[in-house]
Amino acid sequence: MKKITAAITGVGCWLPDYLLTNEELSRMVDTTDEWIMTRIGIKTRHILKGEGLGTSYMGARAIKNLLDKTGVNPMDIDLVICATVTPDMFFPSTGNLIADQAGCKNAFAYDVSAACSGFLFALTTGAQYIETGFCKKVIVVGADKMSSIVDYNDRNTCPIFGDGAAAVLLEPNKKGYGIIDSILHSDGSGEVHLHMKAGGSRYPASKETLEKNWHTITQDGPAVFKHAVSSMADVSVEMMERHHLKSEDIRYLVPHQANLRIIDATARRMGLGRERCMINIDRNGNTTAATIPSCLYDYENALRKGDNLILASFGGGFTWGSVYVKWAYDGDKVSE
Repeated sequence: MKKITAAITGVGCWLPDYLLTNEELSRMVDTTDEWIMTRIGIKTRHILKGEGLGTSYMGARAIKNLLDKTGVNPMDIDLVICATVTPDMFFPSTGNLIADQAGCKNAFAYDVSAACSGFLFALTTGAQYIETGFCKKVIVVGADKMSSIVDYNDRNTCPIFGDGAAAVLLEPNKKGYGIIDSILHSDGSGEVHLHMKAGGSRYPASKETLEKNWHTITQDGPAVFKHAVSSMADVSVEMMERHHLKSEDIRYLVPHQANLRIIDATARRMGLGRERCMINIDRNGNTTAATIPSCLYDYENALRKGDNLILASFGGGFTWGSVYVKWAYDGDKVSE
């Protein structure tokens, strides 16, 4: 009996209409288009506007887009896993809310929190449910409303992040396509370099935490950059070596979209040119858990059955990892 693997059989995405440009940011904080483009590589980022709209609003729409494209009945979905660090609320889980809004009434659902590596952690988890036979159809959605935790007076962080959601459908495969391997890591000592200090059980919301601005992202940029460059590159090369893959065997690197220089450094270590990197950071910014699936969505038409993809990420906390995917279908045959 051939091994069951979890194949990605469809992708969906949803981005807010509002575009925050570098020019607009330069009127809010001391920065310029040249400074942002040189150091980060971002031109615009999508921002979710509207009273009471949170991460679940975007995630549900990404799933509806996915289901419409694949023709799958939402009632046939067994499980929804949401990767996010900006949940609508602590409970119920945002995955639960998304499943309800998307009509996945028969699915159980929950959240995975691993910052920018959240999608890879959730993807690996979802694959286990498929491989064991426990589920037949699993949706993994990465969704974050980063604008809700960004300090727009901090020029070091506010140009980086945007809002968005993207999702993939996992189904069983016996022909060798799908999630082939995963390498995942975490190191909690990285807390000091990238975190949001308050809002949890250690520092619950209070007048003091609000006055100290502890409910927004705090980042030591140089330290995070150094760790991200080495960790993303190391784990991607490790995956190549483990499976005896040469650079010419890889169709695309699918990197977390945090910084164009980090992407370039990872690609160089892998022997890849930028033309074989999925990149949308210039248009979307860093949407945290949504970056990797949104890249798959944007590049779907260019993908062919059997393409080798290396997905790689690095996130706050620290978390990092790589996933080796053998693509399961010809993307240009999918109709919206």
